[in-house]
Amino acid sequence: MSLTLSPLLRRFAERAPIPVMARAVLERCLDAEYLDGWFDRERCLDAEYLDGWFDRVSEKQYTRTLLFSAVFELMSQVVFRHQNSIHLAHQASAEEIGVSVTSVYNKLNGLEPGISRGLVGHVAAETAALIHALGAHAPLLAGYRVKILDGNALGARAHRLAETRGCAAAPLPGKSLAVLDPALGLIVDLFPCEDAYTQERALLAAVVTTVAAGELWIADRNFCTAGFLSALGTRGAVGLLREHEQVPFRPLEAMHERGRIPSGQVAEQAVEIPATATRPAQRLRRIRVWLDRPTRGGDERVYLLSTVPGEAADARALAVLYLKRWSIETAFHKMTTELRCEIDTLGYPGAALFGFAVAAVAYNLMAVVMAALRVAQGHDHVERSVSSYYLANEIANMAESLETVLDPDDWAVFATVTMPAFVAWLVETAGCAPLRKYRKHPRGPKKPTPQRHHDPRKPHVSVARLLAQRKAERAP
Repeated sequence: MSLTLSPLLRRFAERAPIPVMARAVLERCLDAEYLDGWFDRERCLDAEYLDGWFDRVSEKQYTRTLLFSAVFELMSQVVFRHQNSIHLAHQASAEEIGVSVTSVYNKLNGLEPGISRGLVGHVAAETAALIHALGAHAPLLAGYRVKILDGNALGARAHRLAETRGCAAAPLPGKSLAVLDPALGLIVDLFPCEDAYTQERALLAAVVTTVAAGELWIADRNFCTAGFLSALGTRGAVGLLREHEQVPFRPLEAMHERGRIPSGQVAEQAVEIPATATRPAQRLRRIRVWLDRPTRGGDERVYLLSTVPGEAADARALAVLYLKRWSIETAFHKMTTELRCEIDTLGYPGAALFGFAVAAVAYNLMAVVMAALRVAQGHDHVERSVSSYYLANEIANMAESLETVLDPDDWAVFATVTMPAFVAWLVETAGCAPLRKYRKHPRGPKKPTPQRHHDPRKPHVSVARLLAQRKAERAP
């Protein structure tokens, strides 16, 4: 099937290819009809959730008619920074939605964490298929699919809940564990938790159920437990974790130097975690990286524990691979600064976690756009020069124009076209994108902040006089 666009959409694609590509990928992965059908299937899996759903809202007759696709659309407008809040997004499209803003908030507040996780998982599968079809990925370690695990605690919210208004303590709406596939550049799974006080390790049991054979899991020391390492091995996977001081092990040999990597000197030794009543003894590789520059926490040495076989990767390769863990921190940063995953007016855990999930969805959609750009205009060139911040900014600025001028029927073609035709269109459209509009502007080294003196007799200065003084000092 060939891809035939309406004349108006074709003109938009020629003049604003990035926003049109982003919207096309969204239509491909999450059209409204599918969203509503998927949501109904998901909530029917939990009878208790279904029974209590309408009891938790105040406008039952209106909430029944509020489609999940409409809620997702409102949240995506906020996440993409097209609108500043759910209230503003609702106000801009109140006639189309047909329910009050209170009904919208009630539905958001009642969303279960499983809905948010299911949404991210579905979009991850769809976008992964697109990136595979684009051929814009390469394995980081031969024979293994690398996954990076990290936690993200949602920031404090405004004191909108009645129970929080009389207390200065910051209301925390929850946290999540996220799983990143760095080869694809996608957040492939999300484990939301409504209780912000829950220890991240307590969520590892849910993570383990998703582990598949042939995977390499990378995580920081907060997830380094003997139980997690053992569970990975039981399911045919391996781990590369930063060592936690509470993990019991005994050295089987002295450290052996393994050479250098760009960040420091690498050494390795074999260690063993003793057997317990519930698990056998584990033989591990302990890798030490003596850093040329200390970490932000002041650590000069970093120790890693790994179950990756020696024939699969040497100590230096694993040390370099562990540095990829920062890619998930970069993803969180982009979700916060380029998108909007932190919406401080959403105090209920269900709504706040859903906002974070929609930001993860948006991040994955942007990953497909970046993958198409790399294929069309060169991997190294795009990675070196293109800023995803400017891409996201243009998408936000063009959203209203696309929504106003184009009809839903104009976008329907992307949901039905074949995968090869859609991928070919993505590459062709990406090839027309003027990358100079999105070029990075790397800043130089920060200058040290001079020590300021305070004179209470002169609380302010005239900038014009300061500039005149500068000019006089520089005059020949």
